[in-house]
This record gives sequence, structure tokens and C-alpha cells, in this order.
Amino acid sequence: MGDLTTTAGATGDAKAEKAGATSDGASVESRLEGHRVELTGYCYRMLGSAFEAEDAVQDTMVRAWRNFEKFEGRSSLRSWLYRIATNVCLDMLTAGNKRARPVDLSGPTPLARTALNPLPDDTWLEPMPDGRVLPSPADPAEAAVARESVRLAFVAALQHLPPKQRVVLILREVLAWKASEVAELLDASVASVNSALQRARATLAEAGERGPDTADPLDEEQRRLLERYVAAFEGYDMKALTALLHEDAVMTMPPFDLWLRGHDDITGFMLSFGASCAGSRLVATAANGTPAFAHYKPNPDGPGLVPWALQIIDIQDGAITAMHCFLDTRRWFPLFGLPDSLDADGK
Repeated sequence: MGDLTTTAGATGDAKAEKAGATSDGASVESRLEGHRVELTGYCYRMLGSAFEAEDAVQDTMVRAWRNFEKFEGRSSLRSWLYRIATNVCLDMLTAGNKRARPVDLSGPTPLARTALNPLPDDTWLEPMPDGRVLPSPADPAEAAVARESVRLAFVAALQHLPPKQRVVLILREVLAWKASEVAELLDASVASVNSALQRARATLAEAGERGPDTADPLDEEQRRLLERYVAAFEGYDMKALTALLHEDAVMTMPPFDLWLRGHDDITGFMLSFGASCAGSRLVATAANGTPAFAHYKPNPDGPGLVPWALQIIDIQDGAITAMHCFLDTRRWFPLFGLPDSLDADGK
């Protein structure tokens, strides 16, 4: 993966940076806060959880604030923060929990054997709003690398790596750190860093999963496909929806462990278990560098529409290949700044 940000270990005017930052408390805070988005992206890739990533970054900021006088300016403030964030994440990963998607845990469930079995929250890879993890680099190539590196498929693949291999691969392949800089951060040798990177690359290559190919901004074909998807879903037109789905499309619904493959099972589920979603509305949002929608369904207890799912849509080769539907809207809608209801007109 290409360069996402400037080289992390560049010292430049690091000592002057420290001096300016310590002149008053507000300056220290503003300098630390300036790194929050990229640190959240880093911690999210490491942990696979939106909320744990934000907790890790907050812990990083508190530790940096309390220990700022110990920052000697021998490296950049940015690389010092990454060292702290890495240690926080490694501490959080010592329990060995590995987050996953339903497709990572079992085979597809035939519609005839569908059962809705929820698993604990910490089982699942979580969605993340783009604005919380994607900086705004001027270089389109850097922006593309950033988007690719927060896609659900990529973050899920990272969870298969041991924690330190995860660190090495993210810093080297996503953030374009030099091997010597990663070695310094981990108090390791350059040879061990290069070896860890080779093993991590081999693991990801073995997974062999191709990510979605949506552009940013969406190209005309992708925009039309999503417009047709919204029309088909809101009209609950299964024939129209089938025409948009890849024959091997999947639908997942965390916190439930089942997942469905193929348009027949997907549309069959929507007409049976999901029949109450007829008359729904979709509101566009942005998650994991991929097209996403807030799904509101008719309120069973009164007028208007109520939150039902956060949908993340994968597109490949002009077709929809996945509908990842995260159902715990009490957690996701506030995180994405989405309204807690819509009126009957979908507003």
C-alpha cells in the first residue's frame, strides 16, 4: 500500500515543536488533538472496534498530556504519540480477543435453517464513521490508501495477525514508516521488523480476499447502481433488487451469527424474517471508506420510522457483493450522528 502520511520519524524542528507546545496548556492540547483522527484510524485498524479505538486514543491523549515534560524532542511529537498508542493497543489486545465478521466464523446459513442467534458485542468487527478515522490528505493516492485500509474486509484480515505483526504491517504498508522507525518504536531490530512484515504479508495473501472497488467520489456507474439499490430496497421490489446483487452476494446481520449467500436466500429472508422492513427508508452516510446507509423501518408502535440497521454496501464489477447490516442501532446511530427517528415522509 502506498504512502498515507508524511514520514513518521522525521525529527525536523522537534525540539522547537516541544518548546512551542509547552508554552501554555491550550497549545499542548491543540497539538495533541491535531493527531486524533489519524490515531483513531490506527487504533481502529489494530482493535477492530470503533468504541475501543476511541477509548485507546483518549488514553493515549491523557498519557501524553501527563507525561509531556518527558517528551524530549528526539523524535517528532507524532511518532511519540504513535508509540504511546501502540502500547495502549497492545495492552488491550493481551486478552487475545479477535473481532470478526459473521463470514469469518462459519459457513453461510441456508434460508431453510435460518435462526437468529446473537453473540456478545465483543465478537464483532465494528463499523466506523469515515470522519473519525480518515484524514484529508491533498494527494488522491494517499486518500485512496486511507480508504482501503479501513474497509471491513481489510480490517477483518488484520485481526488474523498477531498483535505485533499487526503493528508492523499497518505502520509499514499503510502509514509508510521506514523499517528503522518501526524498529525504534517497538525496541526491536530492523531484521525482526522485516521478518514480521513478510509473515504478515503472507497471512493476508493467504486470506486472498478482494476488497470492494468503489471510488471516491463514486463514479457514475456506481452512483446509478446505488440509486437503483435505494429504489429497490425502499420499494421492497425483490425482482429489482435481485438484478443488482451478484449471484454470490452475502448479507450479514451482527449481532446475529448467521449470514446468507446468494440473492435467492437474501431476498427470501427479506420477504420472511425481514418482512416488517417493507416501507423502509435509507439515508446515505459514510462508513469504512465504503457506501453506507442508515436503515429506518416503519414504527410498529406508531407513526414514522425508527432505526433498524446501519448498512455498509460492497460493490465489485458493477454489482452489489455484500450488505453488512449492523443492527445495534442504539450504539451505531449516535456514533454516526444520525437522527433517532424519521417522520412518515422519511425526513
